Amino acid sequence: MSWGLYLHVPWCQVHCPYCGFYVEVERTRAPWETFGARLVDEVRWRARRHGFEGPARTVYFGGGTPSRMPVAVLREVLAALDFAEGAEVTLEANPEDVHPQWLEAVCDAGVNRISLGVQTLNPARAKRLGRAASLRQARGALDLLRQAPLRSWSADLIFATPGQTVDELDEDLDALLAFEPPHVSVYGLTIEPDTGFEKLRDQGRLQEVDPDRWRALHDRLLARLEAAGIPRYEVSNFARPGHESRHNALYWQDVPYLGAGPSAHGYGPRRERWMNLADVHAWLSTEDPTLEEEGFEPWRYAADLLISGMRGVQGVELARLHAVGLWPNPDIVNRLCSAGLLDAGPERLALTTEGFPVSDAVVRTLIESLRPL
Repeated sequence: MSWGLYLHVPWCQVHCPYCGFYVEVERTRAPWETFGARLVDEVRWRARRHGFEGPARTVYFGGGTPSRMPVAVLREVLAALDFAEGAEVTLEANPEDVHPQWLEAVCDAGVNRISLGVQTLNPARAKRLGRAASLRQARGALDLLRQAPLRSWSADLIFATPGQTVDELDEDLDALLAFEPPHVSVYGLTIEPDTGFEKLRDQGRLQEVDPDRWRALHDRLLARLEAAGIPRYEVSNFARPGHESRHNALYWQDVPYLGAGPSAHGYGPRRERWMNLADVHAWLSTEDPTLEEEGFEPWRYAADLLISGMRGVQGVELARLHAVGLWPNPDIVNRLCSAGLLDAGPERLALTTEGFPVSDAVVRTLIESLRPL
């Protein structure tokens, strides 16, 4: 069985005002040893409960800020997990945690891929985004990753921050591309519920970029990254050949993944889905941390398949939709194709270059048009 393992580590040094994920600010030392042991216990329990068999193909520590986890705890967690030889083991990190001794230690523990939360290399933008790391730390971390004995590494970049110009984006890209990243994840800023940025927007103190500016920034990113030999392989992800994220690809290819940790989501071999309690203290103290769980339902499966599968450049295999007896309305598909937003072949549906910037709208239209074969 092919499957991946996602582990959510919630603690952060600060709660960034744009972040909508479940995080806890580590004001005093987190109970790391207890957390690590509970994480392993949940993985084993979920594997039995949901029927995950054999070793995991990928392991991904997300957050939060997993790089805040003491290396000794990280080592114990990885030593206790069952994952395949040669598996991709990714750890998300913030620049302030990356230094030579730490990097050597996490590589020795079994991590072979780092995803670095750079977000910006512009000092004014970094301050506005509430980043804890200095630009000196960010540049230092990038330089260390470039030289590290990793299978691959990635840098995150946020664009379409309030007031950002194309020239400012170019400056960010110039600075980042100087480090020759093998993988870049780019995210257009969105105002998430219950975040600091939502409060500022509601108070009239923050204004999102208009759609025309957003599109200009997006197109500039696409052109610059592809010219640098880092083509798009998913809506938000760009990689040099051979450096695509194996773990993230599982989500887009309808492969099961075991999610463990507070607020983690999972997708089992029987196509059931679950979501954990978004409260680390409750998660630590309960035997079953499940908040919600739902079994297989054809329409929900088809909708989730379109939401996840259409993110990748390869799109969705039509056979998977046929297998559950559903299909988007052919008139709607033809209309999207005529608009240049969708490619519809005999075996799959996929977004076009013009379709990716408006992918949410295209996928929503396809889902709303689903009907029995």
